[in-house]
Amino acid sequence: MTKIDFVDSKPHYELLDGLRGVAALLVICYHIFEGFAFASGGMIETLNHGYLAVDFFFILSGFVISYAYDDRWKSSLTTRSFFARRLIRLHPMVIMGAIIGTISFCIGGCQQWDGTHITTSAIMLALLCAMFLIPAISGHSSYEVRGNGEMFPLNGPCWSLFFEYIGNILYALFIRKLSTKALSFLVAILALIHIWFATANVSQYGSIGVGWTLDTVNFWGGMLRMMLPFTIGMLIARTFKPINIRGAFWICAAILFALFSVPYLNEFNGIHINGIFESLCVIVIFPLLVWIGASGSTTDRKSSAICHFLGEISYPAYIVHYPIMYLFYQWLIKNKLYTLADTWVVALSVVIFSIILAYVCLKCYDIPVRRFLSKRILTK
Repeated sequence: MTKIDFVDSKPHYELLDGLRGVAALLVICYHIFEGFAFASGGMIETLNHGYLAVDFFFILSGFVISYAYDDRWKSSLTTRSFFARRLIRLHPMVIMGAIIGTISFCIGGCQQWDGTHITTSAIMLALLCAMFLIPAISGHSSYEVRGNGEMFPLNGPCWSLFFEYIGNILYALFIRKLSTKALSFLVAILALIHIWFATANVSQYGSIGVGWTLDTVNFWGGMLRMMLPFTIGMLIARTFKPINIRGAFWICAAILFALFSVPYLNEFNGIHINGIFESLCVIVIFPLLVWIGASGSTTDRKSSAICHFLGEISYPAYIVHYPIMYLFYQWLIKNKLYTLADTWVVALSVVIFSIILAYVCLKCYDIPVRRFLSKRILTK
């Protein structure tokens, strides 16, 4: 999930900022319903495909990075300055997310899901690793403190940042140098692999929702989830020609909501229908939404303000909301509550608090820190 840096002179795509925020809010809501499934040991029954927001984020990242940086490599941009810019943009909130995750873990009793107590030294090690984005290896890392196999047990969604960093490294060292024709070929190959991976249910999860833990299928599956949409986003940025559609933001937001709300699709005659749907979203529908979003512009001050606000809080909300979810999940398990009807007041409070916390972190921490680092590092 990225946004153009402070020092970039190119304008934002307001509608894409807004769509990023919509997707982030849908992720928060998806994790509410994930909590009901986790607590009850059942399946997610609402916003079933909310995990695809991550794939949408990766397309946006590829588009924004290619748009913001491709033409700079021939002039002033160096590999070092590119990495500095990306770290300044992304890493302050990674650190804040790790700190909030640690506080949440301690409030929750410093224990794994099975009740095993975790020592302070293990928690501090987990915090240190999370701050440097060093993943825990499932079953082999003493700092996998939560006991659920997560790469980043203090703040689970950071797994996507891990792959985002890999994508940024590959972009700087290799992918940016590809011609548009070669990039198109790479996208085609990755798309074929994605279709196979999703429709053959290689993960055995029944979905493409891989990457959150560090085993073989999740690592390579996570790489695929990042690489295909990331390169698609780059390809869109290189070949983009606007198409004017009235009400583009609201249309795209409604389509995202509809896609994420599609029920889980069962296998039919040995064909994994859910995988076909996932590949269709990633390869066709999401790129079309990005194209439409990049083509449009806000037509009034109110819409512009909404897109600006959603764009600003999108990344902080994504990073800080899950530590709050851990506490919500514990509350659900303790009270044996498994439906929105029984918990809507608390669930709504979790969503609102996550948004407020994201906004406070943005204004009081993220923006000042990025501005300070940009002045100290990028202006030398």
